[in-house]
Amino acid sequence: MIGVGDMVLIEPLSEDTFIENLRKRFEHNEIYTYIGSVVISMNPYKSLPIYTAEKVEEYRNRNFYELSPHIYALADEAYRSLRDQDKDQCILITGESGAGKTEASKFVMSYVAAVCGKGQEVNKVKEQLLQSNPVLEAFGNAKTVRNDNSSRFGKYMDIEFDFKGDPLGGVISNYLLEKSRVVKQPRGERNFHIFYQLLSGASDDTLKKLKLDRDFSKYNYLSLDSATVNGLDDAACFRTVRNAMQIVGFMEDEVQSVLELVAAVLKLGNLEFKPESRCNGFDESRIKDKNDLKEMCELLGIEQSVLERAFSFRTVEAKMEKVSTTLNVAQAQTKSRKKVMGVLDIYGFEIFEDNSFEQFIINYCNEKLQQIFIELTLREEQEEYIREGIEWTNIEYFNNAIICDLIENNKNGILAMLDEECLRPGTVTDETFLDKLNTVCAEHQHFESRQSKNSKFLTDHSLPHNCFRIQHYAGKVLYRVEGFVDKNNDLLYRDLSQAMYKANHSLIKILFPEGNPAKVNLKRPLTAGFQFRASVGTLMKNLLTKNPNYIRCIKPNDKKAAHIFTDSLVCHQVRYLGLMENVRVRRAGYAFRQAYEPCLERYKMLCKQTWPHWKGPAREGVEVLLKNLQVPAEEFAYGRSKIFIRNPRTLFFLEEKRRQCLEDLATLIQKIYRGWKCRTHFLLLKKSQVVVAAWYRRFAQQKKYQNIRSSALVVQSYIRGWKARKLLRELKHKKRCEEAVTTISAYWHGTQVRREYRKFFRANAGKKIYDFTIQRIMQKYFMGLKKTMPSMSPVDKSWPARPYGFLDGMHQELRRIFHLWRCKKYRSQFTEEKKATYEEKLAASELFKDKKALYPSSVGQPFKGDYVEITKNPKYQKLNSLVEDKVLLADVVSKINRANGKGAPRIFLLTKKSLVLADQKTGQVKASVPLLDLSSVSVSTQSDGFFALKLKEGSTSAAKGDFLLSSDRLIEIITKLHRIGAASAERNQINIDISDEFLVQFKQDKVCVKFIPGTPKNGNGVACKRKNNRLLEVSVPSP
Repeated sequence: MIGVGDMVLIEPLSEDTFIENLRKRFEHNEIYTYIGSVVISMNPYKSLPIYTAEKVEEYRNRNFYELSPHIYALADEAYRSLRDQDKDQCILITGESGAGKTEASKFVMSYVAAVCGKGQEVNKVKEQLLQSNPVLEAFGNAKTVRNDNSSRFGKYMDIEFDFKGDPLGGVISNYLLEKSRVVKQPRGERNFHIFYQLLSGASDDTLKKLKLDRDFSKYNYLSLDSATVNGLDDAACFRTVRNAMQIVGFMEDEVQSVLELVAAVLKLGNLEFKPESRCNGFDESRIKDKNDLKEMCELLGIEQSVLERAFSFRTVEAKMEKVSTTLNVAQAQTKSRKKVMGVLDIYGFEIFEDNSFEQFIINYCNEKLQQIFIELTLREEQEEYIREGIEWTNIEYFNNAIICDLIENNKNGILAMLDEECLRPGTVTDETFLDKLNTVCAEHQHFESRQSKNSKFLTDHSLPHNCFRIQHYAGKVLYRVEGFVDKNNDLLYRDLSQAMYKANHSLIKILFPEGNPAKVNLKRPLTAGFQFRASVGTLMKNLLTKNPNYIRCIKPNDKKAAHIFTDSLVCHQVRYLGLMENVRVRRAGYAFRQAYEPCLERYKMLCKQTWPHWKGPAREGVEVLLKNLQVPAEEFAYGRSKIFIRNPRTLFFLEEKRRQCLEDLATLIQKIYRGWKCRTHFLLLKKSQVVVAAWYRRFAQQKKYQNIRSSALVVQSYIRGWKARKLLRELKHKKRCEEAVTTISAYWHGTQVRREYRKFFRANAGKKIYDFTIQRIMQKYFMGLKKTMPSMSPVDKSWPARPYGFLDGMHQELRRIFHLWRCKKYRSQFTEEKKATYEEKLAASELFKDKKALYPSSVGQPFKGDYVEITKNPKYQKLNSLVEDKVLLADVVSKINRANGKGAPRIFLLTKKSLVLADQKTGQVKASVPLLDLSSVSVSTQSDGFFALKLKEGSTSAAKGDFLLSSDRLIEIITKLHRIGAASAERNQINIDISDEFLVQFKQDKVCVKFIPGTPKNGNGVACKRKNNRLLEVSVPSP
């Protein structure tokens, strides 16, 4: 063990050795030390691996001093006393702000939750108790200059257990929430955690519903100089709080209500008031920007006019009359018995640069806790000697009851005078309160003030005129009286309560029950000081009914850093916590005491008369034990129910003897155990030998029987084999004789037949050999052809080579038949539409292949037919309705003007009976020609798209003459025209004239169209030019 685990046993005892022992243990991460049953806890400012599940099991159901000091030992002792002895327990955790009180309470609760019973309902209760901490810390903790997670309220939790020690639930009481922190924070400190967690961790959708923005700078209530804390993730903490609220039992709508209320508080801080003068001369206040007020009213479900009036007016009721007065700007802006274990985690003693009413109340509470500690430890320690009848010299220690009386005395106490000042008529200010303190408390030895007319403080310049100083048990604290009266009144105007009660928000109604008009109470509300004094009194009475367990938390340094131990700071805390007095009282006269029964039970093995069982009274057994051990009489004393040991060395002597005795007992137990084990092993071996011998004899007899039986079977098998082989030889000899006779007979008959037919075989042998050879060659040929067949593609022209010349004709015929067969298989895959397309392509090939230079470029282009979407385009709906038959082809062509050779765009429609030319823009029909009137079509051999539709002479359509047209889809148009003529029985087939020079009839004149190769002037394509009245010359670019 590092250092001394229990300060009672330290040698020699002095303040220096006390501090040095704490330092040595702290440097080795031993942060817990005992003073008897009191636990000293040093804040390590870092995580230590001493709170694992293995540690919980290690300290579970173990004696307090059995293992090294740990907070789990105290928690286990308290829990077992509660469970086994039915004693209500309380664990008092005290110390300065930042000393680790909140973390200590978490460790105690987590240990109790780990060691108590299991079960679905029990686990649910345990989880709710543990998860209450994140919720309470979010709404009640804040960053201060001394602590990043300082509790700004007092928390006392009573955990109720059933008779088995399983938790049933808990009751949490809170004391004096620092409400002023919401509207104002000292420099370097933050508002409550929940505001920053909400803005950092809520989703964008949640913030939108709450009408909030993530930017902290947009809210006046949030200090910006300490908005972020190192090592604290507000977003992750918010998720933890949301999850904890659900586990504790908040419904989703209740969580949303709480968040809406938090958002409304942030909005409230942005309200600004401007002064206005009324006609009667009084000042009143008005809200400058009402946008935040509007959003706040939407969140709380309050009418805007009602809330605005409540912020700006106050109703004063005198007897039966009500008077509404306006508020000025300053007023508007500031306004079955269960087993129980209690855990008290309350704010530590605070000494700031600027101490106000909150610090005064907090330090008063710590004074009361120190008084409880003095009464239940130091005073109880000395009173125990008197109860036990032990001679005792009284030890002097500082009793802070005088300080508590200065604060809480009903007549002359500071709180009583503050209440009296708040309630008296007339002008009441903080200065009048200070004057009253100076008058009443001037002669008190723990009260100091410059205005107290006490000559000792008149020249003390460290004491301002508007302040007073109290010498607490933890040191002197300077309090500024500014704000004492207002904070003690803690008034909320009735107009605001009634306005909040009118809200549609369910949570607001619960928080402001006094706003109910049906329950108006004209009695002045109790002051904050009176309420807190009463609640502290109730807490003290509660604690006095329980068995106390103390955890004294000490802060090693002011830098909140690990591995730093400041001697002066630790020494100051040790002094004002009274730890040295506690050790001295424990050591003075008798450093160790224990009831006779457990003492005899622990040390009875040191004496033969008391070991292993003592049948008389426990005290007599202890007397016999100490007499046998020859312990000097001055080293111990007998009380009425306990044995008292004066010097720690005597206890160490007993423990050393006990350790040696335990070693001897362990050796004896080991010897007896080894003898028992060897005898047991021998008996087991003997028993095993008998069993093995029995089994072996059985096995040997079985083996012998099996050998005899197998030998008999072998002899039998050999005899049966010899008989079978003898019979087989006889049967084989008989069979060979019969086969020999048959074979001789067959050979003889064969010889006779061959002699008879030899002359016929010699005449026909050559032809049969030839036929057989040819048959084998053909078979080999067909088998080889089967393995080397070409692919099924009709365009594949490969074919295996013939192996023999006489097969040439058959080889070619098979190739032709195979090609026809795979073409048929390929065609069978076509749809009707695809067949028609291929038939058109085939017809185009027959018409233009090797005749028209434009044909090769059209092979890869499918014939679509409708290129202008005549049936879908609303522009041509009228034109489509004029055509009776189905449109086979619709395209835009150019109609060549004979006057200048230029083209005009026309819609070209082709049906089974006629062709139609229409205007491209308007869809108006320009010409409709029945196919019966069409005699021939003329095209050139070059790559142009010109074609002439020649009409029969004397037909009705020939009056205007032939048509000279140009189209990029000339091949498709001419092919369809030709197929329509070929398919119709009513008309002759249309002739296709392919020539570079042909005549075209334009009304009465015939014009020659001549195609010449060359490059047009613009270089962009085919050019048509009028040379004279009888000649049109078309220049076609060379390919």
